[in-house]
Amino acid sequence: MSLQYPTITDIYAARKHVYQYVTPTPLHYYADLSRLAGCDIWVKHENHHAVGAFKVRGGLVLAAGLSAGERQAGLFTASTGNHGQSIAFAAKVHGIKARIAVPEKANPGKVSAMRSLDAEVIHHGKNFDEAREWIRQQAEESGGCFIGPTEESLIAGVGTYVLEIFETLPDPDYIIVPVGGGSSVCAASIVAHAINPETKVIGAQSSGAPAAQQSWKAGKPIEVAPNTFAEGVATGVPFENTQRIMRKYLNDFLLVDDAEIEAAIIHLLHLTHTLSEGAGAIPLATALRYRERFRGKKVVLVLSGGNLSVAKLRRILDRHRQQQ
Repeated sequence: MSLQYPTITDIYAARKHVYQYVTPTPLHYYADLSRLAGCDIWVKHENHHAVGAFKVRGGLVLAAGLSAGERQAGLFTASTGNHGQSIAFAAKVHGIKARIAVPEKANPGKVSAMRSLDAEVIHHGKNFDEAREWIRQQAEESGGCFIGPTEESLIAGVGTYVLEIFETLPDPDYIIVPVGGGSSVCAASIVAHAINPETKVIGAQSSGAPAAQQSWKAGKPIEVAPNTFAEGVATGVPFENTQRIMRKYLNDFLLVDDAEIEAAIIHLLHLTHTLSEGAGAIPLATALRYRERFRGKKVVLVLSGGNLSVAKLRRILDRHRQQQ
């Protein structure tokens, strides 16, 4: 694999590891969403994986490339949920021990899913960044293999969903991707640049957790304490390898607020009968907020995951009823 970042060749090569355990997800056109947004809306349903999110692709590629020594040492990582499920799933199918740190208030459904995949899950710290630094130290002290959320092999693996987009819809004008650590938007940018440079890739993030967006705009690392219900994008520290790829390929990076994300969850539930977590609804929230920019265009929304807790869904529905 490239020493700097994955290439389109790496992403094509990743398919054999991904499709051994998961199948391609659908890309659906939705007339009702299109009327709502004023453009042609296609949704890439990465919520349809067994673990409910796109990240499973990357974990499978990473695990397949480990050395015998790394497999024996076991995997250590931190997650707000979806990355952890990816590592837990890949570790289980490859017979590797996984130890995952999660924030103290992590999504209980995601924690349960990780444990059901035989991972050891430890609550530590008030947010993802604190959990990540702690588990990194644990890995160093025990000789384990620490896995960050933006490893190059993870980017190559998740890039396989972008290949699937172009196989179904060769000429999208825009692909809007939610950004946490940045593995997904980097994969989308690499693939779009190689296959159809006319397709613009837009990163999108909650305005309550804008570290990656502000760092990209400034061209230097900016840390911002996250304050968003959308745990999939609640990162307060930018990652240099994904920032480097975004600076090279990404067309733009936009922000939406949590109220807009909640409204997008409701729209997806009503108009597509799809349950989306906060991060997964950010692309639709972006298409709606910046509708004049996307008017009349072919727009793919990456619905990155559907792991929304029942408690959060109840709160969102209650607020929606009160506003009617």
